[in-house]
Amino acid sequence: MFLFIGSLATFLAVAHGFCDNYCNGHGSCQVNDVCACYDNWGMGLSMDSGDCSERICPFEISWVDSPDKTGKFHKYTECAGRGICDRVTGECQCFEGFEGKGCQRHVCPNDCSGHGTCEYIEELGFKSTYGEYADGLGIADMIAPKEMTYYGWDDHKSRACVCDPQYYDFDCSKRMCPYGNDVLDLRDDLLVSLKYQVQRLNFIFNYDLPTSSNPQTFAITFKTKLNETFTTIPIVFDPYDMDDFTNDVQLALLGLPNKVIDGVNVVANIVGAGNTMGALGAQVMMNITFTGNSVQGPQYPLSVETYECFSGCTPKITGLDLQTRDIFVQQSNITEFVQADYNSYECGRRGKCDYTTGLCACFDGYSGENCNTLVTMI
Repeated sequence: MFLFIGSLATFLAVAHGFCDNYCNGHGSCQVNDVCACYDNWGMGLSMDSGDCSERICPFEISWVDSPDKTGKFHKYTECAGRGICDRVTGECQCFEGFEGKGCQRHVCPNDCSGHGTCEYIEELGFKSTYGEYADGLGIADMIAPKEMTYYGWDDHKSRACVCDPQYYDFDCSKRMCPYGNDVLDLRDDLLVSLKYQVQRLNFIFNYDLPTSSNPQTFAITFKTKLNETFTTIPIVFDPYDMDDFTNDVQLALLGLPNKVIDGVNVVANIVGAGNTMGALGAQVMMNITFTGNSVQGPQYPLSVETYECFSGCTPKITGLDLQTRDIFVQQSNITEFVQADYNSYECGRRGKCDYTTGLCACFDGYSGENCNTLVTMI
């Protein structure tokens, strides 16, 4: 009897206890001496169980692969098909240009040269400012470009550089040069007066109207052609003394640092509802005309700071209760009311940009920061 029991125990050990290398402690021995490996353990390129001696690397959506029977691409593959798995550590050795867990994302070129940030494709915006997206459909209360909803397979995978102000190119390696008008460019019709760009701001209030007993402040943000942003000091919204109000706006814009706006004219008036502020449907229409040499040609749409900004925020403003969201009524908006006869080219199209220094090397006969000044040749 004891001999039978001993023989049975030996049989069971042979049947269940002789998996290769005892599965290396990374799996359980099953019938027929086959290891059932724990998660992320296996052996070989086919990732069969074997003796469970090798690690399996992370799987991510493949960058390039063959289609399945239904014609679908971008299945989950080890290291996303852009790296070699280190079977000892279980980490992907990514090919050049890829990084992250399972080589899941692009590396930005030259790490954006230290002059930008590496952003995912879904974080990239439309053009340069929010106003270019709004295009008169609403007042731009932010300067950052509009982000779109992205549903592509490479969401959170593909990346690109978003350059700091004054830098450009795919790796943000080049300094931008000043933009200006080509002084030899002729207008189509010389019989009419020269036209400067005019941006129109329509302020349409909800219910909380600014009054002498309820003063409200706002600010305006301007983005240069070199992608620098400057915000004015707080401006009191006072449509009851329009001359003083427009003068305050003009001085605030001219007071921006570095003379980024060196010439501007502001006019405004109340329209609708009998031209009376406070009446239902009344709005303030403001025209801002860019007349200076540093703002020749088309400029980016202005942004109106309308949200309350108090402690720990600058500039400190109360904000404006503007109609900006209700699609069933007319909304406050910013539009290009008049297009400029002037144009805007790098170095005025009359010089060559030194992308190392960001300075224009003007051609013979031209001078100035943006080469838009003719000089007499002797």
